Amino acid sequence: MADESWRVPTPVQEQAAAVEEPPSRYIQREQNRPGSLLAADMPEPIPVVDLSRLPAAADEAAKLRSALHTWGLFLVTNHGIETSLMDGMIDASREFFCQPLEEKQKYSNLIEGKRFQVQGYGNDPVITQDQILDWNDRLHLRVEPEDERNLAHWPKNPESFRDLLHEYTSKAKKVRDIIFQATAKILELDEDYFINDKAPAFARFNYYPPCPRPELVFGIKPHSDASVLTILLVDNDVGGLQVQRDGIWYTVPSKPHTLLINVGDSMEIMSNGIFKSPVHRVVTNAEKERISLAMFCSMIGDRVLEPAAGLLDEERPARYRKIKAMDYAAGLHKHFSKGTRLIETMKL
Repeated sequence: MADESWRVPTPVQEQAAAVEEPPSRYIQREQNRPGSLLAADMPEPIPVVDLSRLPAAADEAAKLRSALHTWGLFLVTNHGIETSLMDGMIDASREFFCQPLEEKQKYSNLIEGKRFQVQGYGNDPVITQDQILDWNDRLHLRVEPEDERNLAHWPKNPESFRDLLHEYTSKAKKVRDIIFQATAKILELDEDYFINDKAPAFARFNYYPPCPRPELVFGIKPHSDASVLTILLVDNDVGGLQVQRDGIWYTVPSKPHTLLINVGDSMEIMSNGIFKSPVHRVVTNAEKERISLAMFCSMIGDRVLEPAAGLLDEERPARYRKIKAMDYAAGLHKHFSKGTRLIETMKL
């Protein structure tokens, strides 16, 4: 039998503590390296939307519309999630990743040590032997619908983790629904067009260890999210997120206790390209670790992703092919592993 040990790389956190140079599997081709594609400061402040004023306040809805059109991402304030809960969630995440490897591997995303599954602790799937890997470890959990959670993957240590994630998820769901309703209103669709109580949401906890040569690797390579909407809780102290617009990379400043929201591919398709899913990446740090929590809010699996009928007419034909949400999700890893975007194959 062929040796396929390359499919199961050692966790990055374990490697980072023992190397002076990133292993070759993580080093980007020269033209793609962060050191070759330096990011600029954003030309204007990142848009900020007061969630407590949506969807009713026309001026706040106008800010949201502008943010969706220009960057595809924005910060939200007055979102109803206490700062103590946000800090507690990040602290519990850090505590989980700082445990011994044997403890974390109780929640491994590998079945029998070799077959990948979406949920659990570990790496993203390694599909080809020449795939360039990202400098991060992750814990990926289904959080919605609540009755479809698989608690076998939810860490028991730290003891606060499960309760914190449950509370955070319930409040993030309210944030999601407010933004969904406001976005539907902007598009002049039914306010519940994007809402389904059985729609899945996944929480991805990202751990980026310090990297001895951050100019050579990506924490996460350039990509766009498959979701309808992503709610991002970032480390208060360490930045690293960058977004691309018009071919230029920009550093997204970190602002404590705000949530960063970005459009996903599903929203781009359903809005017929009115709102674009931003391409983004994460760079690493030579001295400090970084934690983030991304909550991906998606469509129910058998929902057909297609441009909303209310947005189409003779002058505005559909710009994307139809595809079931489950099929889009299934095709994502193959494209991500190659650094390509599945949504580009959906365009008409």
